[in-house]
Amino acid sequence: MRNLLAGLDVGTSKVCALVAEAGADGEIALLGFGIAPCNGLRKGIVVNIEATVDAIKAAVQEAERSSGVRIGTVAVGVAGAHIRGLNSHGIVAVRGGEVGPRDIDRVIDAARAVAIPLDRQVLHILPQQFAVDDQEGVRDPVGMAGVRLEARIHIVTAAQSYGQNLVKCCERAGITPSEMVFEPLASADAALFPEERELGIALIDIGGGTTDIIVFHQGAVMHTAVLPLGGNHITNDVAAGMRTPAADAERLKIDYGVATSVVVRRDDNVQVPGVGGREPRVIPRRILAEIIEPRMEEIFSLAQRELLRSGVADNLASGMVLVGGSSLLEGTQELAERIFTLPVRRGLPINLKGMPEELMKPMYTTAAGLLLYLGQSRGVGNVPGRFGRWGRLRTRLTDWVRDFF
Repeated sequence: MRNLLAGLDVGTSKVCALVAEAGADGEIALLGFGIAPCNGLRKGIVVNIEATVDAIKAAVQEAERSSGVRIGTVAVGVAGAHIRGLNSHGIVAVRGGEVGPRDIDRVIDAARAVAIPLDRQVLHILPQQFAVDDQEGVRDPVGMAGVRLEARIHIVTAAQSYGQNLVKCCERAGITPSEMVFEPLASADAALFPEERELGIALIDIGGGTTDIIVFHQGAVMHTAVLPLGGNHITNDVAAGMRTPAADAERLKIDYGVATSVVVRRDDNVQVPGVGGREPRVIPRRILAEIIEPRMEEIFSLAQRELLRSGVADNLASGMVLVGGSSLLEGTQELAERIFTLPVRRGLPINLKGMPEELMKPMYTTAAGLLLYLGQSRGVGNVPGRFGRWGRLRTRLTDWVRDFF
């Protein structure tokens, strides 16, 4: 029986479906993909059920045609400004003087015993580190001698109504969500190297409606956040500033947009389509840059403020990785390095083997990461930097929490 994996990235501007097969050797091979534009979400939240269902159907059908297999269940990416992340801490007494798997379960239960509003659901419980007696920084305490076990965890929650609407859209499109995954977590699986997670790194995903942040240090998730700004805000700025329709503004942004005017030559010009049958105009490209740059600066400044507020800004020895469609704007890395004063690189779905050239782009890291996440939760695939026992523990706890919440 074939071990098929399917991932569905339902974004504000597009829906991307990927289908892969996990081989006996643990390698995950991509079989097919489908991409469809989507206008049923705003800031990562479903606002039009029918439009979202149509986009999911189109992407899934294209993926089925290109792969030759039927998609039944999928891992679905979750994003939006409703996402909340918090750190928690728990302590238990060790039974029998030696830490066992049951002690791990008990200390995680103690750490996750925090007040969570009834209108929210737990997406992930992510262990950060353990401590046995006075020995801190333990990653796998099973088998260690001690009398007291501590755990630090990161909990990611989402609005229940969002999850219910997303599940409804998927089911009406003929597929069943088997996992709901916080999108930056999936993107990290696809784009980060293990040494980056170890030294400390922030991944920033600039999507259509939101900008998602996830921070790793010593291999564990230390912080997550979502900003209600994204690429669509840049498009709206261009449309207003250039007095051109939104569709033409999007094309201008993609073809000629730059994140900072520093990289624009003086003699560069662009043609701007008119509104209502008016003649197109030719303007200096520098003017387009001056419209986009303040918005990109705002996104990065808010991200920097979030990192400083959370206290993780000093743990980013590996710098920063940018993914998402807006990270493709020329000059984005230069602008980010200027604001964060850190080394910055553009992230690609490098950890999923066999990705075609057309999908080796920052906006497809989430979809690729969903396959890797799903493979890891089923005990196949090899995600660099993911601790096996923690991966299984996280999946088991996620399933347990989903049953009770």
